[in-house]
Amino acid sequence: MNTKNKYIYYVFVIAILFCHFAISEEADSDKPIEIEADTMTVEETKNTSTYEGDVILTQGSLVINADKLIIREDRQGFQHSTSIGTPTTFRQKMEGSDEYIEGEALRIEYDGHMDKIHLYEEAFVKRGDNEVWGDYIMYDATSEFAQALSRKDESGTKTKKGRTKAIINPKK
Repeated sequence: MNTKNKYIYYVFVIAILFCHFAISEEADSDKPIEIEADTMTVEETKNTSTYEGDVILTQGSLVINADKLIIREDRQGFQHSTSIGTPTTFRQKMEGSDEYIEGEALRIEYDGHMDKIHLYEEAFVKRGDNEVWGDYIMYDATSEFAQALSRKDESGTKTKKGRTKAIINPKK
């Protein structure tokens, strides 16, 4: 397989892994959000709430665990969140199956307006038997575009340690 075909294949695989925005449990968005944490701080003037210490967010089948979770609502009413942890994790059931999508990173950001999720540092996503690792993983649900990147060293070249990796198992 040539380099261009490998790139297209990996983008396709990552898009499959991240399409949970389109096929995650549809009923989840209709369920209430429950957040548990050691502390909660609300700044109404900034439309921001911060949760710290063993944070657990649950909404239907979606579960997010973090050391710190910041949720902000913009002027148009879209939700934005940043979860930070060592690692911060998420898990959500896929629509119409018993399969889950799960992932982790040191920081996960969700942009509700642009419908994008960004996983930073030691990022990992698994859907069924398929897995993707990278220093940065991004999925844009609107354009169905996904990207996994590796870190570059100080000279600007990719380091072997920071390479992206995908494991794609054959369909059964």
